[in-house]
Amino acid sequence: MTKPFFDVCVQSGDATTVCYRSGLLVYEETFDGGMLTASGYNTAGYPLNVLTNCPTRLDPSHVARPFAFELEVNGAAVMYRWTLEGVETQRSDDRLHAVMTLHSALCPLTVRVHTVLDGTAMFERWLELENRGDEPMNIGHLCILGGGVREMPNGTYSLGYFEGDDWGEEGQFVWRALSPEQTVIRTRFERGRYRHPLVFWRNEQTGELWFSQIAYAGGAAFSFDYDDAWEGTQTTVLSFKAEITGHAPLLVLQPSECVTTPSVHMGAIHGSLDEAVNVMHAHARRSVLTDTAPTLLVGAGMGAEHDMSVATTKALIDQFAAMGAEVFIVDAGWQNPPGKEMEWGPYNGFNRPDPERYPNGIGEIRDYCHQKGMKFAMWVEIERLGEYSPVYQAHPEWRTQTLMGERTKAYLDFTNPEAAAWAEAELARLIEECQMDMLRIDNNHHHTVYHTMRTTEDGRSEYTALRHFEAVCAMYRRLKARFPHVIFENCAGGGGRTDYAFMKAFHHTWVSDWQKLPRSVAITSGMTMALPPERVDRLVAGMGCHTLGAFQTHLRAAMFGHISLNVIAPAGMEPNPEQMAILHHGLTIYKEFLRPWLPSSRIYHPIPDHRQATRCGYTAWEVVSEDGSRGAIGLFTLNGNAPSRITVPVSGLKRAATYRITFDNTGDTVVCTGESLLSNGVTVPLSTALSSELVLFEQVED
Repeated sequence: MTKPFFDVCVQSGDATTVCYRSGLLVYEETFDGGMLTASGYNTAGYPLNVLTNCPTRLDPSHVARPFAFELEVNGAAVMYRWTLEGVETQRSDDRLHAVMTLHSALCPLTVRVHTVLDGTAMFERWLELENRGDEPMNIGHLCILGGGVREMPNGTYSLGYFEGDDWGEEGQFVWRALSPEQTVIRTRFERGRYRHPLVFWRNEQTGELWFSQIAYAGGAAFSFDYDDAWEGTQTTVLSFKAEITGHAPLLVLQPSECVTTPSVHMGAIHGSLDEAVNVMHAHARRSVLTDTAPTLLVGAGMGAEHDMSVATTKALIDQFAAMGAEVFIVDAGWQNPPGKEMEWGPYNGFNRPDPERYPNGIGEIRDYCHQKGMKFAMWVEIERLGEYSPVYQAHPEWRTQTLMGERTKAYLDFTNPEAAAWAEAELARLIEECQMDMLRIDNNHHHTVYHTMRTTEDGRSEYTALRHFEAVCAMYRRLKARFPHVIFENCAGGGGRTDYAFMKAFHHTWVSDWQKLPRSVAITSGMTMALPPERVDRLVAGMGCHTLGAFQTHLRAAMFGHISLNVIAPAGMEPNPEQMAILHHGLTIYKEFLRPWLPSSRIYHPIPDHRQATRCGYTAWEVVSEDGSRGAIGLFTLNGNAPSRITVPVSGLKRAATYRITFDNTGDTVVCTGESLLSNGVTVPLSTALSSELVLFEQVED
């Protein structure tokens, strides 16, 4: 395997240019005239001055906002009149960390521009802001990465993003033409919190493809300025911004205070959407999701949709053990008295297993779970207080405030040190007292709950979200370090917080609460683009998915990520043996064939656009092992538009190898060359809507 390549070169002259190289990605920035501007990208590995006297860097005068980052301090723009102190680099075997230090002549502000390269065609960028003055600074605008992207004759672009932003609409990916104007894709502030902060944009003339994620659970936006006739010519100019959004000031930077912004992850390749997705997953595995190795243990939970009595809980543990589950989760409702299970919201914050519900303590459930060979897990929503809880009544000052100065109904303000300390101590106590093997974290709220302002110690008003989310993420990172043996599962009313920053402390995440076909398949397709598949949790049974489609289809839709199970029969009723046979067959494939190599797999999406898939009537995805020796395709019909015979393209296999192909619907196997598969794909008959096929590939000796 080729050693990852990364390099930072500082080129001095009339202007100072910094050339960042990672894999075949080249990105350059130029410091000139007191400004740091984006100088452009190359996706073939060439520095932009490879011909020394004929550089191809962008002319900043051709871009309305050429700045590599943007800030407003006390109402004034500070993108110019900087002095450059220097660029320092720190290299290890697997990455290079560069820090450019700039001092403002407009105010006593120092900005350190951090860039981390890891050998993939993607880099991480964040800013460090230091107030060197004696007075607070209001940071009113914060663009972490921006500037010109491409200038060329007659360029046209397409934009890819998740169009759904509401609950149950996660991962609905679409391509659309980028209009020759300004376009903004917003998330979690002006738009709902269920839009993962990810965009792709493609140059249709050159094959260049850029992609970016903002690692932040609060308000963010990707902005594009596409000028298709610069100064009346045929030249097109495209610029870009990745920024944090919210009410100003986003931050009040106190004297001598130093604050780190969220990160932006930026990549560019010459290639397809699937190639970009796999570069992004390689980057996430190598540099982002490094603190939590994926477990892929099959989880199974029960909560307020059942009576949650000890007898019912044990009966469902028995059922889950027979199904093949490896972790049992006590979901929402364990704090509530019997008969009050569905009122889990108001009781939230007691953080004690209800003694009437569990007269022998929660340890009785945990021990029974362990006797059945499963790990024990509990659901906690520590960031929200129920109105019945003692803490809600005793500490109203711990809850966030609306813009009108009223306390929100339930949500803890983590910018309040006492509230944050209480939450962390409660979680640690629960993990220890209940002896959890896994912790499921939830967070149920509307995104507007963090459209809130806080009052600083000197009486100023400051937007809450930046400091709040940094404190929340830091808490979970500390807890993960403190309890390394505990599996951390993330959920936020479904896919409300799936960003890189939040995922650092978690092994896997629910990407949606919507489990019903056919939309559930579009969600899985899209969210396995945003996150590596082994981090994507999908449910079999429960949450309404039993109302539509074949049981086999539900199972296959979850097999390409992290599987969670729900009940297939009420407590006291014998599970259907035909369902059990289907489940055991699928879980055997999952555990023995897919799971060993899924954490390093590549993934392909033949029809990524969910609108196109709806028109075609079907969608599919493929995972392939890193060495190309194994692979699997899931094919799903979405409606009556699907043809009776569907040909699915095959990617990622070795052209010179020979493979045994298994069609799971019939069990038929054939032997075929990689050359034939890559050239012709596989053709599958499916005669009805909401049905599926699972195709397995395994290399055989010639």
